Amino acid sequence: MELNNIKPADGATKDKRRVGRGIGSGLGKTAGRGHKGQKSRAGGFHKIGFEGGQMPMHRRLPKRGFVSLTKTDTARVRLYELAALGVEEIDLLVLKQAGIASAAVKSARVYLAGEIGKAVKLSGIAVTKGARAAIEAAGGSVSE
Repeated sequence: MELNNIKPADGATKDKRRVGRGIGSGLGKTAGRGHKGQKSRAGGFHKIGFEGGQMPMHRRLPKRGFVSLTKTDTARVRLYELAALGVEEIDLLVLKQAGIASAAVKSARVYLAGEIGKAVKLSGIAVTKGARAAIEAAGGSVSE
């Protein structure tokens, strides 16, 4: 077998449909476009979702959900990440310097994930109820 001799298997390819080539072809005259109307004309088509001026489906249906514009401004910090820091007083600047929070964030929130065994003092950082309880049980404190 040589690359210049390779061809598709018999019946794998079909000839291109030649429209508008006479009555004997079966696709003469209107060339499969039917009679009259926008779709029969040259250049007569519309954008996806267009329903002839009727209010389109994607605008008729109700919108669902909520997309927060400030979601990217808040860093999600896990409790075990605070334990691994090795610092007793933690604020947003410490989290940014440690690489836990990106430089672009404007606030941080600590979530209960893992355990904390040492006392830490949080300031200026939001904390969930579970994380607050775990920090205070370890002898730490939270001031927002």
